[in-house]
Amino acid sequence: MNTETEPCTSCKKSEKWRDDFPIEWEGDNYVSRREMVKFLTLGSLFLAVANWVTALGSRILRRGSQNRQLLGSSDDLKANSSALFRYPTAKDPCIAVRTGEGKLVAYSQVCTHLSCAVVYDKAEQSLFCPCHNGRFNLEQGAPIAGPPTRPLPRIRLEESGGQIYAIEREA
Repeated sequence: MNTETEPCTSCKKSEKWRDDFPIEWEGDNYVSRREMVKFLTLGSLFLAVANWVTALGSRILRRGSQNRQLLGSSDDLKANSSALFRYPTAKDPCIAVRTGEGKLVAYSQVCTHLSCAVVYDKAEQSLFCPCHNGRFNLEQGAPIAGPPTRPLPRIRLEESGGQIYAIEREA
């Protein structure tokens, strides 16, 4: 049996190691694997909850801040024509199009590729970005040609009493 005054012969090999790396174990703040995993788990859970709260909070705030804006008379927007307007603020250009079938759609006029202005192309029945020959379909605002990969943000419109109103900007 070893005593503290007599080191064992197998421990003498570790003496060199102890001389090269003198560590005072009493002063070391040791973190166990269990504590580390608990910290990472709780931290990840906190971040996930914070993301959900932020996402739901922005939806609730956005839903409550819908403003209805008059765009004009329904008679002013004939079939196969477009009109420009700004919604929800004066810095957000948008385009409304009445298709040949009479369907009314509206999108942000800012191209999702490099923020150029899109225009209505009657011949192709699409929205055209002249900067890089990008095209978006009129049904969903989805890109169908060119470099854009994301759809245009849609503006929900409402026709009532012979007037056209912008009521919500969808993501």
